[in-house]
Amino acid sequence: MTLGGPMGRQSDLTLLQKILQINWLLIVLLTMIAGVGFAMLYSAANGSIDPWASRQMARYGAGLALMLLIAMMDVRSWLRHAYLIYAAALLLLIAVEVMGEIGMGARRWVNLGLFQLQPSEMMKIALVLALARFYHGMPMEEVGRLRWLAIPLVLTLVPVALVMRQPDLGTAILLLATAMAILILAGVRLWKFALLLGLMLAAIPFGWRFILHGYQKDRVLTYLNPDRDPLGAGYQIMQSKIALGSGGLFGKGFMQGTQSQLAFLPEQETDFIFTMLAEEFGLIGCLGLLGLYVVVIVYGYAIALRSRSQFGRLLATGLITTFFLYVFINMAMVMGLIPVVGIPLPLVSYGGTSMMSLLIGFGLILSVYVHRDVIIPRRPGYRD
Repeated sequence: MTLGGPMGRQSDLTLLQKILQINWLLIVLLTMIAGVGFAMLYSAANGSIDPWASRQMARYGAGLALMLLIAMMDVRSWLRHAYLIYAAALLLLIAVEVMGEIGMGARRWVNLGLFQLQPSEMMKIALVLALARFYHGMPMEEVGRLRWLAIPLVLTLVPVALVMRQPDLGTAILLLATAMAILILAGVRLWKFALLLGLMLAAIPFGWRFILHGYQKDRVLTYLNPDRDPLGAGYQIMQSKIALGSGGLFGKGFMQGTQSQLAFLPEQETDFIFTMLAEEFGLIGCLGLLGLYVVVIVYGYAIALRSRSQFGRLLATGLITTFFLYVFINMAMVMGLIPVVGIPLPLVSYGGTSMMSLLIGFGLILSVYVHRDVIIPRRPGYRD
């Protein structure tokens, strides 16, 4: 539906019209995925809604309300404030260095009084906003020029370096991969990525020697040879594989998993919650959840392609790519296909900041959908 005159602007939509424009099927799909998470957290607590399921449901309810609020905001307001949001997220990352709270051996949280915030989660959204804003205002003939790669690289590498210092290798990889996806969609030539990839590969010995922490090196070595330390560094991934395989086709039944219920599986409520699902509901349960993820991801890319503005396309593509990377990295990690990097399963794993950042991201995707026919001139300094 095109409203608002010859430019197809939807800025004059009433509140009721915006509510009707929201893709409610996407919200139902997200709620179904979150529902799987609630059930698994209930099982992880041995049949108790506390301490995890109740908190996760409350967070999802609050995040859902925030997502709907964001969805009804004009997408051009996110364009105007993209750099400001990025700057705020960057300052929070710097604050982690100065006054961050240490938990599980890493300095990743900032204490804001009422709650603790993980700024790296907010940066996943802020980076996408900033890159989408940068390439929206750039003429297509300028996008491919090498000199215009400097600013996107700085926007990407500065937060990546700060996240690596926390240390959080998984989030750093996710930020890099998302940025690369946006740059490719914006029109940056593939040979330039090949050049960057070559430089990154050449820097691996330096990174191994001076950047990676001891436990991160152990994770890489354990990935290459899980049997090298079965009771130490390799214990978690070996127990994960046992849980994955023992579920069979239909699983052992809800709350009947031995690896999870007998506490053999560490971090079962967070990063390794997918193995709980596999043990209790088997291959069928895993395929069911994977199917929900696939439909959500396809919806996200369809919304991106439907947008008439370059900013909307890049924003939705970047955010749904981040969601896809969450799913891919977590599932590959618990299967032992890649080293353990600490990426949660989106909307299923227990975690407050991760849940809120994902729902904020989907709020922005829905904002792109509601305002899909808004035409935003591709020039710097755009104003309504």
